[in-house]
Amino acid sequence: MRRRVLTAPPVWRELLLVVLFYTAYTLTRIILVQDGTGPAFEHADQILAAERALGLDVELYLNETLLTVPWLARAANVFYATMHFIVTLGVVVWLYRYRPEHYRWLRTSIMVATGVALLGFWLYPLAPPRFLHHEGFVDPVTALHSLGLYASDASGTLTNQYAAMPSMHAGWALWCGVVVVKLATQKWAKALGAVYPATTVVVILSTANHYVLDAVAGIALVSGALWLSWALYARCPRPLLVARARVSHRLAQRTGRGTAGGRPAGSPATRCAGRT
Repeated sequence: MRRRVLTAPPVWRELLLVVLFYTAYTLTRIILVQDGTGPAFEHADQILAAERALGLDVELYLNETLLTVPWLARAANVFYATMHFIVTLGVVVWLYRYRPEHYRWLRTSIMVATGVALLGFWLYPLAPPRFLHHEGFVDPVTALHSLGLYASDASGTLTNQYAAMPSMHAGWALWCGVVVVKLATQKWAKALGAVYPATTVVVILSTANHYVLDAVAGIALVSGALWLSWALYARCPRPLLVARARVSHRLAQRTGRGTAGGRPAGSPATRCAGRT
């Protein structure tokens, strides 16, 4: 096993990285809005047709049920607008402060997943259910004049509302849940970590912001990114180890350092160094 890096990177570098990455993420979401909304609504029809064929089209039922309880609908609107950012940022800070030995690979996993999600936003623009009034969906934010992520015209124009596939609300929630369940020590915290992703999925469906299939896509994307990041940081694949060893050996020869104990520096006996 490779030696685990027990300290987190400098906080200034991580803050700069977060700011730059999130700014690029937000700007890219806006820039990648295609001309016209026709494809987004065509894709919405495709998603609904696929869900109906699979028997997964529960969004309308959840939406109608939520609207029968106005106070719960208002709470769901606020949850959708705030918890996605508050919980994720809180978990990142907690991870950095109290579990630094796990910070690097977990931070990398969520950034990789979010970066890949941008391709989905670009290649497959998708109108959320709340835009499909002809299907019977109702936006609880406008129906109840409630606080919400798109409660004002300004907030609606500052983001790409057709960036629904994959759902990063579902993906980020899963990431937070995995981190808390895996690394928290208190049972109540682990319970909250397990409940949070499920609650998020119910909220994004019942508020007509996402479909079952784009929630599944977001969850699958983050799951894959978690596995890949863990594999690269904790159990580096042998082909990469061999290639790394060869490069290190050649560099050592060029610099005249030679080998240590008959084994090339950076040989496959060592794991990937995760100092990023």
